[in-house]
Amino acid sequence: MARAKAAVTKKARHKKILKQAKGYFGHKSIGYKTAKEAVRKSKEYAFRDRKQVKRNMRKLWIKRINAATRMYGMNYSQFMNGLKRAEIDLNRKMLADIAVNDLKQFEQLVEVVKKALK
Repeated sequence: MARAKAAVTKKARHKKILKQAKGYFGHKSIGYKTAKEAVRKSKEYAFRDRKQVKRNMRKLWIKRINAATRMYGMNYSQFMNGLKRAEIDLNRKMLADIAVNDLKQFEQLVEVVKKALK
């Protein structure tokens, strides 16, 4: 029986990696070994950064809420505590959006929170 060679499989595997490395600078888009390493690292960075985007957005929302609450003589932690006591379930994303786009509604929220804290 004839010996089976891996040429077709190997070529397909290399082609797949080089396709993923398209647009990389220098030999990383041409050479298989360096392209394989670059693609692996880029996947690691993508995985890590998907988590960091969530983290950074939450930080941004908290900063926006804090800035808006300070305009009404309150800080972020007091505001969030008041929301819990008033049993208002709004997430930080929605609160930040209200703080940026609709100050009148946010002012009403602050008034409700102040009443709940008394």
